[in-house]
Amino acid sequence: MVWISLTAGRTIGRVVLRGIAAYFVLFAPAARRASRGFLARALGRPATLRDVYRHVLWFASTIHDRVFLLSGRGRQLQVEVVGAEALHQALADGRGCLLVGAHLGSFEALRAMGRERAQLRVAMCMYEENARKINQTLQAINPAAMQDIIALGRMDSMLAVRDRLDQGYLVGLLADRSIGADAGLTLPFLGAPARFPTGPWRLALMLRRPVFLMAGLYLGGNRYQLRFEPLADFSAVPQGQLRAAVEQAVRHYAQSLERLVRESPWNWFNFYDFWEQR
Repeated sequence: MVWISLTAGRTIGRVVLRGIAAYFVLFAPAARRASRGFLARALGRPATLRDVYRHVLWFASTIHDRVFLLSGRGRQLQVEVVGAEALHQALADGRGCLLVGAHLGSFEALRAMGRERAQLRVAMCMYEENARKINQTLQAINPAAMQDIIALGRMDSMLAVRDRLDQGYLVGLLADRSIGADAGLTLPFLGAPARFPTGPWRLALMLRRPVFLMAGLYLGGNRYQLRFEPLADFSAVPQGQLRAAVEQAVRHYAQSLERLVRESPWNWFNFYDFWEQR
């Protein structure tokens, strides 16, 4: 797909992409069931096979567009930015901000567009093993892009995050999936209880930084919308209110995420039973 896309262009690549999406709809039953279950909650009606196909195609489209964003060809994409004013204001002191997102839309659109159009420096925290195969492919396209990845689960992970923040970076991390035995908070989400990890918020609390919700929503075709919303500011939380501040932030995050998901359900890229009791 990388070779086809970079040789023949995005339009031809998307023709092939439609066949790939159809293949996964037909031959990935677990993901198909999870998509149907989620879409029924988000759309308020039973999901059709056409709905599932659209859901998978939008996921595939955001991965496909990463090829162009990483190879410096992202200017053919139309990107609208919403809420950047508050973000720039929070960055004015040079201490950086944390961006908390979800498996919703494209984070690569934020990194690439921030780098090219807004002079924003963006790094991403991730568990490298979770995305090892796709990152190997993406690294082959643009090795420099991997310099903005901060590996989680290491002894020096928090120090690396702090250093990037001190340099004025935006540091992004995802907060919708629990890893292993991570502590979490069970909250209502799309009509049923779902568990949200508290680890990202404890990290924000330790670093005493403002936190924004981020989402790079794919709108179809070649259009994206980058959304930023202030969620919490841990800069001056009193010692006796630390736990309450974390729980309030998680609740705010879950409510904001639910609103975005209802607004653009095709951008939800958790293809498993998100409400499964774990």
